[in-house]
Amino acid sequence: MKMRNHTPVTVFLLMGISHTKELENVLFFLFLTCYLLTVLGNLLILLTILSSSNLHVPMYFFLGNLSVFDIFFPSVNSPKMMLSLMGQSRTISYQGCASQVFFYHFLGCTECFLYTVMAYDRFAAICHPLRYTVIMNHRVCSIMTLGTWMGSCLHASVLTFLVFKLPYCGPNEVNNFFCDIPVVLPLACADTSLAQTVSFTNVGVVALMCFLLILTSYIRIVISILKITSSEGRRRAFSTCSAHLTSILLFYGPVFLTYLRPVSSSWLDSAVSVLNNIVTPFLNPLIYTLRNKDVKLSLRKALIQGVHTCGA
Repeated sequence: MKMRNHTPVTVFLLMGISHTKELENVLFFLFLTCYLLTVLGNLLILLTILSSSNLHVPMYFFLGNLSVFDIFFPSVNSPKMMLSLMGQSRTISYQGCASQVFFYHFLGCTECFLYTVMAYDRFAAICHPLRYTVIMNHRVCSIMTLGTWMGSCLHASVLTFLVFKLPYCGPNEVNNFFCDIPVVLPLACADTSLAQTVSFTNVGVVALMCFLLILTSYIRIVISILKITSSEGRRRAFSTCSAHLTSILLFYGPVFLTYLRPVSSSWLDSAVSVLNNIVTPFLNPLIYTLRNKDVKLSLRKALIQGVHTCGA
């Protein structure tokens, strides 16, 4: 397809999701409530982990990283989404749109890698309990975390470069509340086949690779748990993995629906992106506090100490 001779796009218009015009006030209240509770919940978990010495172990080190992610991830797009719902300017600059795409995929890939590392941590704890502190020592945890963030940065940089090196010369209406590859790429006025192929392959390979590693870890975990003779021991082992498994299902469902379907639906892509951007980070603090006795006890102690400090 030949490039059309038009003025380059300098701003994009965020049109939101179709058929939601009458629901903008409701959506604004819902998004604002979820966003504030998400930041508060994850901040409480992060501060609890930092302040509780009994939580200074690899499992909660990675959970703390996940809480940092769940604070930043909705902060990339939610403020602009809520401004649009309030009737403020729906425009976003070309650079702002590129930044949204980069950070959305940077943090999304980080979450994918984090879940994989957390699955390996559970594998080491349950399948090799006597060597757990050697396998998951401080150096290994630091290298895994650094690799997670650096690998995600490379992944997002490649995708953002391929999408925004293309010329955009109109139309400039993005059918979503924020910029993402499936809704921005069709607006390019040049051949998008390379960017589509690489983005589909890149996202697919990362998601599939992480999913297979997680699946392998949990197959080994289940085999080890079934060898435990005590029913109480099996129950405790399964309970340490339940929160992680729930978060994985919430994460991979939207990823597969958005990026790995052969037929694209703009409305479904937008709705699933909003779900992944708002709902999943909101639910993670609830999942990890309600299903984890250690976090609940430490959180209760931290809150009691905070009340006493404020009252003193």
